[in-house]
Amino acid sequence: MSDRPTSDPLPTNIVVPSPQSQVVHLHIRERLFSTLEGAFNEEVFFLILSVFIGIFSGLAVVCFRLSIDWIHLALLGPLPQTHSWRLFAVPSLAGLVVAVLVMHVFPLIRGSGVNQTKAALYIFNGFIPFRTAVGKFFCSAIAIGAGHSLGPEDPSLQIGAGIASALGRQLQISREKLRLMAPVGAAAGLAAAFNAPISAVLFVIEEVIGRWSAGILGSVVLSAVSSVVIVRSFLGSEPLFRIPVTTFKRPSELIAYAVLGVAGGLCAVAFAKLIGYFRPRLKALPRWTQYFQPAVAGLLIGLVAFLGAPQVMGAGYDSMDQAMHGQFAWKFLAALAVLKILATTVSFVSGTPGGMFAPTLFIGAMLGGAVGDIERIFFPHLTGSTGTYVLVGMGVLFAGFLRVPMTSVFMVLEVSGNYEIIVPVIVANTFAYLVSRSLQPIPIFDLLTRQDGLILPSLEEEREEAILRVEDAILPAKTILNGQDYVDASARRVQDSTDAMFLVRMHPSGWNTISREQLQRLFREGNGELTLASVLPAQPLPTLYPDLPLDAAIRYVNAYPLVPVVNRADSRRLEGVISRDSVFQKYGGPTKQP
Repeated sequence: MSDRPTSDPLPTNIVVPSPQSQVVHLHIRERLFSTLEGAFNEEVFFLILSVFIGIFSGLAVVCFRLSIDWIHLALLGPLPQTHSWRLFAVPSLAGLVVAVLVMHVFPLIRGSGVNQTKAALYIFNGFIPFRTAVGKFFCSAIAIGAGHSLGPEDPSLQIGAGIASALGRQLQISREKLRLMAPVGAAAGLAAAFNAPISAVLFVIEEVIGRWSAGILGSVVLSAVSSVVIVRSFLGSEPLFRIPVTTFKRPSELIAYAVLGVAGGLCAVAFAKLIGYFRPRLKALPRWTQYFQPAVAGLLIGLVAFLGAPQVMGAGYDSMDQAMHGQFAWKFLAALAVLKILATTVSFVSGTPGGMFAPTLFIGAMLGGAVGDIERIFFPHLTGSTGTYVLVGMGVLFAGFLRVPMTSVFMVLEVSGNYEIIVPVIVANTFAYLVSRSLQPIPIFDLLTRQDGLILPSLEEEREEAILRVEDAILPAKTILNGQDYVDASARRVQDSTDAMFLVRMHPSGWNTISREQLQRLFREGNGELTLASVLPAQPLPTLYPDLPLDAAIRYVNAYPLVPVVNRADSRRLEGVISRDSVFQKYGGPTKQP
């Protein structure tokens, strides 16, 4: 099977190297890889490689962020002015340029990069065309710098994943490790964009991979940390925002944060439903309209900015910082939250490359500030500052819209550096997550995946699935024989039983089985005075525990007619047995939610 996705057309302007240069290049690469592989085993080599992935991804993200800032300054100026013709012209023309590039040069860079990274992991054996990373870099920088309401974090994630995938292919690592290169690079890119390694690691584990082992976790952590070190060495170690004093004094104020969580959950549902409704309808329009959809989106965003809200343009970090320091009234904060939802929706559904992380933070920040100010109007005794509610609101939208509850908590803590607000963050995020999940069963990333016709694992659905355990398929052991008993006594004991197979307790420990037919044959052959232990195989049966997943029993029930289930505190204490029929009956029948 080809390692190139069929949807990625082959470029026509590639200069094909001569056979001699190809042989020399392949020989040098094989010598390098064999030398490294001989010095380290694959696990250690993969960890070392993760550090270099983080370094290269960090350098790429530094260039990406600087490109966005330069384009913004060149096209819109340091402070975009309302009622300026640039607010209309720049986003529209940039949308037209980006549309042409997406349609003809970089067809795989539409939208966010999270689903493309997951597709590389689960469908394309870790393959992400390097051209896609290049296209994501330039087109996203143009769109975000020109004012489209998108963020740089998701593109940074895919840029890092693309660099990692290309590096893995060049070094010809194993297929299993190549599949994991994309998530490792994704963690590096996201950590560099957020300047927050813990949040990046948690997001990749929680949303992209869905599982972890010591090797995977070590690689993801090393890549994230090394990329953050590179970013901080070039751009400084200052966080994204100037965090004001945040306080949490009275436990009764958790009710106010719970209200914010409910409001954030409802806002996240509205945001997700707008994107889910309009995106497939715009994609279904004639192909020629896709040239103009990003331009129209830029025009609409320019209209919003022209009418007095230029804060909705771009990622909006400066506006979030201003909101934290109480520079906006609650009415304007609420208006900015609504307008940012609309602006981000039109940008994203038009196919403009860019991310939803920063817009989600922006919406949450404005919503949190508005709700906090309103609550203090009616309840003046509340001690939480506007900055506190803004920070909590960021996590609320992250938990409700992106549906990554653990990442949302640590993201707020890393951004703020203040662990005093951890309880309000957890409470508000939990309410937002529960409200969003009850009203919008399909998470936004899964929704986008299904709209694109891909079948990727829904990690949230996997977490919520009912887990069958060994205790669900357990059967009572009606007759238990003793290994020290004689064959004739055992045969007489089971003659009235209807079971075909019996469990035998061995001494000093262990279990075995014997069939009714085997007992009768031994008795007929004159072996009645032998003990059961002497006629049974010395290899004891494997044992299971009631709390184990039922999947653990499948490897045994085909090889053994009965498998004993014992107590963890006392292996001599039998809880019951399971058989092939009892296990597969549970999988074939309806299961109950535990």
